[in-house]
Amino acid sequence: MDYFLIAAILVFLSALFGYINVRFLKLPNTIGLMLITIVFTFLVFGLSYFDDTLLNAEKYIITQIDFKWLLLDVMLSFLLFAGALHTNFEHLRVQRWPIFIFSTLGVLASTFLVGTILFYMLPLIGFEVNYIYCLLFGSLISPTDPIAVLGILKKAGVPKKLETKIVGESLFNDGVGVVIFLTIFQVATLGVAAVEASHIFELFLVEVIGGIVLGLVLGWLAYRFMRKIDDYQIEVIITLAVVMVGTVIAQQLHMSAPLAMVTAGLMIGNDRSRENAMSEQTEKYVDNFWELIDILLNTILFVLIGMEMLVLSFRQDYLLAGLLAIPIILLSRFLSLLLPINFFKRKLGFVPRTNLVMTWGGLRGGISIALALSLTAVMERELFLFITYIVVVFSILIQGLTIEKLVKKLYKLKT
Repeated sequence: MDYFLIAAILVFLSALFGYINVRFLKLPNTIGLMLITIVFTFLVFGLSYFDDTLLNAEKYIITQIDFKWLLLDVMLSFLLFAGALHTNFEHLRVQRWPIFIFSTLGVLASTFLVGTILFYMLPLIGFEVNYIYCLLFGSLISPTDPIAVLGILKKAGVPKKLETKIVGESLFNDGVGVVIFLTIFQVATLGVAAVEASHIFELFLVEVIGGIVLGLVLGWLAYRFMRKIDDYQIEVIITLAVVMVGTVIAQQLHMSAPLAMVTAGLMIGNDRSRENAMSEQTEKYVDNFWELIDILLNTILFVLIGMEMLVLSFRQDYLLAGLLAIPIILLSRFLSLLLPINFFKRKLGFVPRTNLVMTWGGLRGGISIALALSLTAVMERELFLFITYIVVVFSILIQGLTIEKLVKKLYKLKT
């Protein structure tokens, strides 16, 4: 089975499941696609007792796809650029300091809270796991997933100031989360003594600051090129080139491609760039093109997430550990946001119950699964991959389905 056939099957399933969702379930695409794919996979499991042909085909597709590479090295850049392109830059600028704290110190605090609590709780259900591996799990599960967040918040009716904070944090914290994950991964692999503080600082500087600088340069170049011409077709291609070439450059220079694409997207999509570099026709086609890319890749991604359950090692104690991890992660996120929210809320006019909505609306998704798949066997890969999947499914299906009701109840919004 070649890659074109696999891609054709994934697009077919995405179209079919998307149709079923829009026609019958009428759920947000992120939620509907994952739910339908999980149900479909369970049906395939049931059918396998009579004929395992379909199950073997589905397993083969999953084993042929490097989910970590596909999401982190390819799809994520396109999805983040599309999300940033349609995000209000001025709103982000006003909320820049709390967003910065949430996406850096907040992720770091959550990493240590999740890792520490889990380290003491896992032995209660029979798992003895090294502290460094618990921290590693904390780092991969703490960043909120921008793809899941962007898809669901649009329909939730969250107050604009609060939506900006959640979306802004989710756009930036995955890049920071990956750096924290890589750092702890090196410590777990080489030992504390082998990893120097200067190396950690260098990693942060190159990955995070380098990625943002690269995004600024690419965004500025695209703006200058688009300003010199008035041809919507070529201008759309320029934005596509920014993402594809920018991702290659970032990977070659070991910079954060996601942060570079978020920065470039914000630069190209801000009001000044739109007014000075895009005609009305160009703006329409650029927005429509990237909206289509966003929808296409989102549908494929969440079908893949649903199918990833085939690679899990199911055990009852793993399930218990996953259920135990859910309240620990929610509590850790709530506590990690508490201090910065209290610090900024008077200066920036935070809406009431900001912490509660940001905690429940901080969804996890494909990024966490991709990082969990990169763990080694000695790092308790099977255990933490299963826990991650349980947390992601709960996050998308339960939190995603109820965030709108929570927002309406808290802010007395009309249905």
